[in-house]
Amino acid sequence: MRIVSVELGNRSYAIKIASGLLKHLGGECARLKLGDRCAIITDTNAGKFFAKRAYESLVKAGFEPSLITVPAGETAKSLRTVQSCYDQLAEQRLERKSFIVALGGGVVGDLAGFVAATYLRGIPFVQVPTTLLAQVDSSVGGKTGVNLRAGKNLVGAFYQPHFVLCDLETLKTLPDREFRAGLAEVIKYGIIYDETLFTQMERSLPGVLKRDLKTLAGFVARCCEIKADVVAQDETENGLRAILNFGHTIGHAIENSFGYGKFLHGEAIAIGQVAAARLSQQILGLQSGDADRIEKLFVDAGLPVKIKLNTSQRQKLFTAMKLDKKVSGGEVTFVLAEKIGRVKFGCKVTTAAINSVV
Repeated sequence: MRIVSVELGNRSYAIKIASGLLKHLGGECARLKLGDRCAIITDTNAGKFFAKRAYESLVKAGFEPSLITVPAGETAKSLRTVQSCYDQLAEQRLERKSFIVALGGGVVGDLAGFVAATYLRGIPFVQVPTTLLAQVDSSVGGKTGVNLRAGKNLVGAFYQPHFVLCDLETLKTLPDREFRAGLAEVIKYGIIYDETLFTQMERSLPGVLKRDLKTLAGFVARCCEIKADVVAQDETENGLRAILNFGHTIGHAIENSFGYGKFLHGEAIAIGQVAAARLSQQILGLQSGDADRIEKLFVDAGLPVKIKLNTSQRQKLFTAMKLDKKVSGGEVTFVLAEKIGRVKFGCKVTTAAINSVV
């Protein structure tokens, strides 16, 4: 088992990474003394594979769990779904000493975390991510939230889980498209923080695509280590944590302007990262060889790297970017790469420059 610590003082927690961990969920919750009653929040995809095992593990450990299942997909990250979860928690009479288990991918983690942060002004929750994207990124760091029609993740809270349990076996159930989408976040960590990780991904991609769990364990752990380090330095994104948004300014705008679901999050940020790499060439002098390596790795991973926009779509994209939560003083700023493994945040980019890469 690999264990990564997120150091946040009295809110510190562990990320545990191994195969077959789901059966130990109840024991982990009991060890932390989270309370007797709990609710599992999952979606229709993850629930059919893992809800029974999670439920039985909690019962075996002496808990009284209830199960809340939401629709699968990005559209579930809405205030309407949050309201439904609140109503079910109240019906099950969960109390301040109860807790929530987020069982699923990034959508479930963001949604359940936000519900936990706000129900009864905050009850504990634990993350059990079942997708690659969630295991390497969204389950760690305490960002929770839901979408509005105007943009992605515009309502939310910083609210840390009590622990994160990554069972690598869950990755075997992912559709190929979902698995490849998760690789976009792994590649991101190489670009923003660790050139060695990026090089290892270039070399190990065939094994990764075959879902070799030993290979995946190393990548999941390293991504969690990087995010834990960044979050420990800047929990609420006042500075350094912004580097985690590499490719996300354009990526989130693609998701929003095309309608959630047409592009998976990982697909949209793959396009966004390649665009950011090309902007980095223009603005920070990123070597063309590095930009080419970045694009090639996304292509080799089976992810989209370009998007064709008509005039109307381009206008929607820019409107969505201007509504992004990272906008300051009405100005869109970007995270750009100086080289693979090192980036700068808060970079000003002209509309003409953006138009040249998307």
